[in-house]
Amino acid sequence: MQRYFLDEMPATETFTLPEDVAHHFVTVLRARIDDEAEFVLPDHRTIWIAKVVEITDQNAIMQVVATTTPQVELPVKATLVLGLSKGDKPDYVVQKATEMGVHEIIFVETEWSVVHWRMKSDKKLARLAKIAKGASEQSHRLEIPILRYVSNLQALDLPTDAYKVVAWEESAKKGERSALATVLGQLGPQSHIVGMIGPEGGLSQTEMGTLEQQGFIPVGLGPRILRAETAPLYLLSALSYALELN
Repeated sequence: MQRYFLDEMPATETFTLPEDVAHHFVTVLRARIDDEAEFVLPDHRTIWIAKVVEITDQNAIMQVVATTTPQVELPVKATLVLGLSKGDKPDYVVQKATEMGVHEIIFVETEWSVVHWRMKSDKKLARLAKIAKGASEQSHRLEIPILRYVSNLQALDLPTDAYKVVAWEESAKKGERSALATVLGQLGPQSHIVGMIGPEGGLSQTEMGTLEQQGFIPVGLGPRILRAETAPLYLLSALSYALELN
């Protein structure tokens, strides 16, 4: 069943679709009378299941038939801090990380980033926000990840009580195996974990020093060196396994 997010709470349980939702559901998917869809309410906890009761010109009137409050989000807040990568890698990571339950993604300029957003950051984030929303709907989430951009590591503003890890290839090369598992084992309900992943060229020793001063713990992600777009997904997979499948 198709899922959509509603930015405003309908006044009644019989409501007209917002223009963008109507375009997709009625025009693109060609919804018909009695076809159903799910609508995430602005509280990001409640879902209305509603059916089409009337089709107007390029729109539809919906009637709520059921209400649910599923629990599909990760039991902790997961933030990714990503060094800027080239090409369509940010698109890929935003889409897949959204599917895997990320709460927030912060893009940051690093010493060895090969691309720079700067004045283009608002435009970049607006496009990525559309990808995140689509991925949230596709994966039947209740939340759409927050997307942010900061100009350097010193500008990171993170909760002081968050657990912080940074993927460090030197840790992997040295065979470090327990740091990430130790941190994941310390997480409890409502914890917040932040994972830093560098760009294609990695992070400099100076940047590692900055991150460690901010409370980040260097961790290895297995014995293999992962690409910039693979490492964040590995981290989220490990988090899901530790907290949702055990």
